[in-house]
Amino acid sequence: MNRQVVDRIVAATLYEGYLLYPYRPSSVKNQVRWTFGGVYPREYSEAVRGAEPWVATTECLLRGGDDATVEVTVRFLHVVTRVVGRLETPSPEPPADGTAGLQRVDAFELDGRIHRTWDEAAERKLDAGLCTVGELLRAPRTLALTVDAGGDVEWLRGADGLIAGALVREHQPLCVSADVSAERMTPDVARIRVSITNVTPVSDEQVANREVALRHALVSTHVVLGAGDGGGWLSVTDPPPDAVELAAACVNTGLWPVLVGDPGSDDTILASPIILEDHPQVAAESAGDLFDSTEIDEILSLRILTLTDVEKAEMRAADERARAMLDRTESLTQDDFMRMHGTLRPVAPRIGGRQ
Repeated sequence: MNRQVVDRIVAATLYEGYLLYPYRPSSVKNQVRWTFGGVYPREYSEAVRGAEPWVATTECLLRGGDDATVEVTVRFLHVVTRVVGRLETPSPEPPADGTAGLQRVDAFELDGRIHRTWDEAAERKLDAGLCTVGELLRAPRTLALTVDAGGDVEWLRGADGLIAGALVREHQPLCVSADVSAERMTPDVARIRVSITNVTPVSDEQVANREVALRHALVSTHVVLGAGDGGGWLSVTDPPPDAVELAAACVNTGLWPVLVGDPGSDDTILASPIILEDHPQVAAESAGDLFDSTEIDEILSLRILTLTDVEKAEMRAADERARAMLDRTESLTQDDFMRMHGTLRPVAPRIGGRQ
């Protein structure tokens, strides 16, 4: 498995829609976030009659014997609430009563920098490790991840050295279960199934509110499946002739599996909530993530540069990811833009459903 390639693709899709142009928290499109790959508590899912799922499933085909090895990793985001608090009287040390003395506000400015109440995200991972197809045929492997409620406080000091406020971050508890199983379809092809469920217990009050339930959800859920010696993944979207019917029988709910890596490689599958083709690539000219990986970098970068100073200030106040994106875009040179503008790549024709 080429982890560097996989990590770059996952990084691009994991944060898809995290913050969209014009990258201002006040813009309409950024009022409803976390729309990709959500896996919600079961009680909430049932309360909304399945409009928001509590299970995500991917089924993939592996060619190999019972000694072929499989590696499964589940990656997702966990919403972190960031609240801005301001002290009525700045202090040289954090107040003795902790955050109790903070006045919670939507935003406040400190030494020319705006700090804003906003939702961030923490990356979580569930790793099944290595197992053989034979082991999975005999018994599924069940994994569990429990995240306790928690948080931290970032005290904000002004240029005078006094603490003027704080950023209070909190995340809610989360309980995740993942089952990895195998079924022999032909003497040399097995179907590998990964099912992810959100088993977080929630109260009736939490079930009644999507924004509250969202804090107990998996967001942008991805599954990375690796194959070791003795096995290779088959494309589910463009399978070989002897596996067309097997691929058609695979059930994928909320996830879309594609081969990842150099064209022709078969050691890694990425099951993503974003629909991709086999062997997706991040353009070499891309300077960094724009949270909209299906858009053209040049267009988005030029649009960012047209934002007003007020809009850029709001963008910087969103979080560190938005601030880094703006700083990176403003540092692009004319040569950088010419590379994005002048690059053409051939697309191989597809004949008979195969490339």
